[in-house]
Amino acid sequence: MRIDSSVSATLVSWGNAWLAGHTGLDVVVDRLEGAAGPQVVAAHTAGGVDEGTLRAFLMDRRIEGLSSLRLALPAPGDPLGLTGPPAFNGVAIDAGQAAIAVLPGRCFGLVPGEDRRGSSYSGIRWTVHEASTTPPDLPSLAEAERALTAAMRSATEALLAVTGPAQGFPTAFHGGDDAEGTLAPGYPGQAHRVGALAARLALALRLADERGLTAGQISARGEALRDLDRVVRRARVAAHHALV
Repeated sequence: MRIDSSVSATLVSWGNAWLAGHTGLDVVVDRLEGAAGPQVVAAHTAGGVDEGTLRAFLMDRRIEGLSSLRLALPAPGDPLGLTGPPAFNGVAIDAGQAAIAVLPGRCFGLVPGEDRRGSSYSGIRWTVHEASTTPPDLPSLAEAERALTAAMRSATEALLAVTGPAQGFPTAFHGGDDAEGTLAPGYPGQAHRVGALAARLALALRLADERGLTAGQISARGEALRDLDRVVRRARVAAHHALV
């Protein structure tokens, strides 16, 4: 189930800050619950499904040697941050995101989905999958920043050429301090800069509106936004891996 929030990015950012000693586990959980409600983890076992709190899951994995968390922001045809196996890749692509817990000799993929129980309970249910230990091929932070700047310029030029009531980017493109995706303490300044810009652009892409445009205008706009989306996702992943 796709959720309209990159809660995986929050888990990776604050989880890595915790693993590096820059914050506490309680802060990690508070950030996640403040953004998306209660957090539970479901893992398939020989006896069925074992469900517990995210806090307990992270603590248990830390005892087992959890060293870092990786972010995946895949899309159909672009499995960004994923290296298999196919079963995990398919679920993560459907969700549009995942967090990967790196342990000695093995990795676990965590895929978020909506968790609704009754009329008042709303949170996140993470499902656990076996993940490949092969590191993904990702751009460096410097490469991601250069590509993001170039893509933003190209997309702006393309969208300004599309006349109509929905031309250009929505207001979120121009910045603001409330964009999701703020990195946790401990990340370098460049990562904060790239992550903040990429998060704002990701929000703008979600809010992009095509009402009132012709078919030709929609095609031109769509191509510009798809190119930017690909670069934005890479920039976000690069920024979130900067602490690792």
